[in-house]
Amino acid sequence: MPPEGAAKEPPLVLLDTNALMMPFQLGLDIEGEVTRLLGRCRIAVPACVMRELRGLAGRDPDARAALQLAVRFSHVPCRGAGDDAIVDLAMREGAYVVTGDRGLMARLRAANVRVLRPRERHRLELW
Repeated sequence: MPPEGAAKEPPLVLLDTNALMMPFQLGLDIEGEVTRLLGRCRIAVPACVMRELRGLAGRDPDARAALQLAVRFSHVPCRGAGDDAIVDLAMREGAYVVTGDRGLMARLRAANVRVLRPRERHRLELW
């Protein structure tokens, strides 16, 4: 427990592959929307997402652009790959997750992980 009066660490927000493509597919300002909803926070990309983007970047221009965006954020190690790794990491870290992937959203909600999802193409909502 932090000492009384100690600054509380800002919440961690994890971006999945889908979230990193939103600016290029939907025109959504990820950083601006996360800040609008949560205020000061730490935005990070799981290592498994970086691996996935590198694999997609050779054949998908949105993935190439998403990879360039992803390098602006801190990267966090994760165990495993794909949705399993994101759910595990979010649960361990008490993090929010930004995603538009309905299957992942359902899994995160079932695990009591807070989700930021796209709404009306240019906005995120806390779900």
